[in-house]
Amino acid sequence: MQKEIDKWIHENTTGYWPPLSMMARLTEETGELSRVLNHVYGMKKKKENEVLNSIEEELGDLLYTIVCIANKFDIDLDHAYDKTLKKYSIRDKDRFK
Repeated sequence: MQKEIDKWIHENTTGYWPPLSMMARLTEETGELSRVLNHVYGMKKKKENEVLNSIEEELGDLLYTIVCIANKFDIDLDHAYDKTLKKYSIRDKDRFK
């Protein structure tokens, strides 16, 4: 994913956004996922004329933005994922049993 997105960015844009702009985008996309979840499972139902995006679409937007942030900082997300899973495996091994 990281290589594919990096290729797309370099072929179709002027480059990655500055870090704070990417953080704002991540926050915006998180809000959009929250809105969909609230419309489907929460107390705030969508308006009659409002389009309901899918959870899948919003997660995809979040994933894309996270990959962009990782690429900007040369972070290997596979490595980051492995470290995080190891951390949770040790820290929370018996926490939820």
